[in-house]
Amino acid sequence: MSGLSFAARERWSTTALRHPLRTLLAVYVVSRLVAFAAIWVAARYYQAPAGVGHLDPTLTDMLQLWDAEWYERIVREGYPVPLPADPTTGQITYSQWAFFPVFPLLVRLLMTTGLGFTTAAVLLNLVLGALAVVLVWKVLSFPVHAGSQPARERLALVAAALWCLYPATGVMVLPYTEALAACLIAGALLLLMRRQYLAFAVVALVLGYTRAVAPALGLAVLVHLWLRWREDRAAGTAPLRHDRPQVVVMLLATALSAVAWPLTVGYVSGLPGAFFDVQAAWGQRPDQGPFVLWFSWAWGEHGLISVLVMVALVATYVALVIGRHGAWMPLEVRMWAMAYPLYLFAVVRPITSMWRFLLLDFPLAALVASVAMRTSTGREVVRHWRLRVAVVAVCLVGGILAWSCGLLPYVPWHVTPP
Repeated sequence: MSGLSFAARERWSTTALRHPLRTLLAVYVVSRLVAFAAIWVAARYYQAPAGVGHLDPTLTDMLQLWDAEWYERIVREGYPVPLPADPTTGQITYSQWAFFPVFPLLVRLLMTTGLGFTTAAVLLNLVLGALAVVLVWKVLSFPVHAGSQPARERLALVAAALWCLYPATGVMVLPYTEALAACLIAGALLLLMRRQYLAFAVVALVLGYTRAVAPALGLAVLVHLWLRWREDRAAGTAPLRHDRPQVVVMLLATALSAVAWPLTVGYVSGLPGAFFDVQAAWGQRPDQGPFVLWFSWAWGEHGLISVLVMVALVATYVALVIGRHGAWMPLEVRMWAMAYPLYLFAVVRPITSMWRFLLLDFPLAALVASVAMRTSTGREVVRHWRLRVAVVAVCLVGGILAWSCGLLPYVPWHVTPP
């Protein structure tokens, strides 16, 4: 019986690999249903009525919380000039300028069909989420520059499917920018590896008005150019001989992407540091030094033990990325996996929003897939990999429920945004 069961599972996985796009979209649909169900549970049993203004919170109420309110303000009111300031201290306070404009612009365009803000934003993110998971799969399955890795197609498919079940995946159905940012980041990496540098430049500029991730993406660009230089030298040709103008444009676009929105905010408001002043109102203070806030927070929790645990977790992650379980991914993707989380820890204060920020670190799903499916040496896929992946998937579904019920509900006396 067990032999027949194994054979049946083998046939199922073979069919799934034969039709990867169909498989991924099916997993994506299921994951969206799970996300909506978890948010409904949060509305029914965990939402504080004071957070939504009435005693019977609904799923729709949950879709309108937190940053969704600010994006709706942008759609309906635009960006305020002059910048709002505290009447007592005169310091810049909360405003729409902390939020990037591409996502609300797309929602506004969709609303011209007659849809309301929430409906338009949710529908847009459902489509963008489907596109994102396909692009993530394409990126992870892109041929590596050197060496062979066993079962790469299977690993890429499972990794993309597990990414659909990331605990904070519910944010991709809310009116937030995660789905759009995931599309742009995965698309940019794919264009980079395909050497479509001008197209990459366009995506990088759009990303500059969507999410502040250009510094981390820039490191992936530098790694790619190093690979190109090494390959061209090995082939006996001048490095980047035919692509130098495109490379210059790509580098300039990536650099501009890092400062595009802060410069725009400064120009429109007349205050050069306006964007950072608005961010500071929310407690984001990168000027205090990279990683300082995280070490201070860890030390304040449990002293040296907390600091050591935090360092150990980061070291374990880095070891996985540069070790056998990360070796099957393209080097550009591994650099993104290294640079993006470290960039977050350098500039973002310790807040629960880190869970959703790390959604964009989709190589994390690739590491999980590799650990679950392969031996410790990374040389072969274990026979019972399906069972191990299923266990991981069940744990992730529990994580979706935990995030939706623990971080998404609005609690006025202890505000911790998701």
